[in-house]
Amino acid sequence: MNLYFTGHGEKYAVEQTLLTLFPQERPVYPETPPGGDNELELTFSRGETWCTARAVLRREGRTYTRQCRVRTAALDPKDPVVATRLTRRTLQRAFYLAAVDCLGAEPPWGMLSGVRPVKLPTRAMEAGATPRQAERMLRDRYHVSPLRRQLAMDCAQASLAVKGALKPEEISLYVGIPFCPTRCAYCSFISASGSANRLIPDYLAALHAEIDAAGAAARRAGKIVRAVYIGGGTPTTLEAGQLAALLERVKDAFALAPGTEFTVEAGRPDTITRDKLLAIRAGGGNRISVNPQTMSDAVLAAIGRSHRAQDIRRAYALAREVGGLAVNMDLIAGLPGDTLAGFQATVEEVIALAPENITVHTLALKRGARLRQEDTPLPDGQTVAAMLDFAWAALDRAGYVPYYLYRQKFMSGSFENVGWCKPGWASEYNICMMEELHTVLSLGAGGVTKFVGEGTVRRAANPKYPQEYLHTIDAIRTEKAAWTGEAPRSV
Repeated sequence: MNLYFTGHGEKYAVEQTLLTLFPQERPVYPETPPGGDNELELTFSRGETWCTARAVLRREGRTYTRQCRVRTAALDPKDPVVATRLTRRTLQRAFYLAAVDCLGAEPPWGMLSGVRPVKLPTRAMEAGATPRQAERMLRDRYHVSPLRRQLAMDCAQASLAVKGALKPEEISLYVGIPFCPTRCAYCSFISASGSANRLIPDYLAALHAEIDAAGAAARRAGKIVRAVYIGGGTPTTLEAGQLAALLERVKDAFALAPGTEFTVEAGRPDTITRDKLLAIRAGGGNRISVNPQTMSDAVLAAIGRSHRAQDIRRAYALAREVGGLAVNMDLIAGLPGDTLAGFQATVEEVIALAPENITVHTLALKRGARLRQEDTPLPDGQTVAAMLDFAWAALDRAGYVPYYLYRQKFMSGSFENVGWCKPGWASEYNICMMEELHTVLSLGAGGVTKFVGEGTVRRAANPKYPQEYLHTIDAIRTEKAAWTGEAPRSV
């Protein structure tokens, strides 16, 4: 879509709104003047009493015009942060209203385009708003639909409960294992597969060194790990002995809180064995994932998975037989070749297995995903909406409750990913990480540490790829050894 701006330069905010409302479009800034089709003119003019945002949207031969105002006095130059926020919101609202006139319907999350919508009601309630007032804000200011308002409020309450229980010295720990047996067609994560797995021994040696350095620094800083998450990739690509050594290294290096939540992504059922599950349990792990994505063999084949539904059933049964491990199961709505009936069957079968957690994702096709590059046909937005509605109702009937959510770019239908759990089984790591409640120290290739403190979040990233990580491990280890418990000044 051609974009023309006058009186402002809010490219990023407008582009995010464009992506939400017209996900098939990409921003173009032509040198030719406006007056064609599939274009947006967005102006911001300042008057003595009012500042006005005016959107003129031309699409498919029709023109849609909307404008919104904000009092000029509210744009106090002495507070540029607030002034910028109000300007941006007014521009987005004008564009949003014109787009809704064009589309004839509002998206489920209304004007919201960010990854973490739960932060809005959480912050409002922390500032003294009642739950009803926080929900009304989502409705009136951001046009969020009733179901998504309910979802955001449920997750906000879960976030506040966890935040209230955190201690100042506590942090979470993420350890990345960027290896998989094969690469899924929808995946855009930084992970190696196939012949690249020959790097695993060298990678683990480097990772152990980083763990030792970071653990010693965390102990000196008086930090205690409340939640550990071994993610990927697929950590169970490792052999049982490698898993055991990794978990022991973490336990030896860091001071762990009593009853530490300790998750190991087992993910792919074709990597799960009894020996690996026993190693996880013996190493302190108390949560795993057995991720079907779908229980349809045809859909599994379409997304490039080498296992079948029976392998999922076998892996889940093995985890229950070993015992002592809470189980999460991931599902994805909108996969290629899936149907509403097929997704419903998947949801019903997974609920019948009764895992402690079920995470319902909406397919997001990022730039690195093979499905996006191949332009594979996918279920349309209405079908995905029906899939999610069914999952919501079925999980609610089965006694599961939503506890965390996030959104991504390029999601089917502009929906969300939601973690559901049986009461009492919410993953504190997922909440702390997604809602940025405290520092998450990230180790390994692709790890992004989030330093949280004094109302700010600062990030420090490790190299993305295993080979690059190996080449720079000495510098990474030195950096981690120097950590004092606060955000480094260079971040």
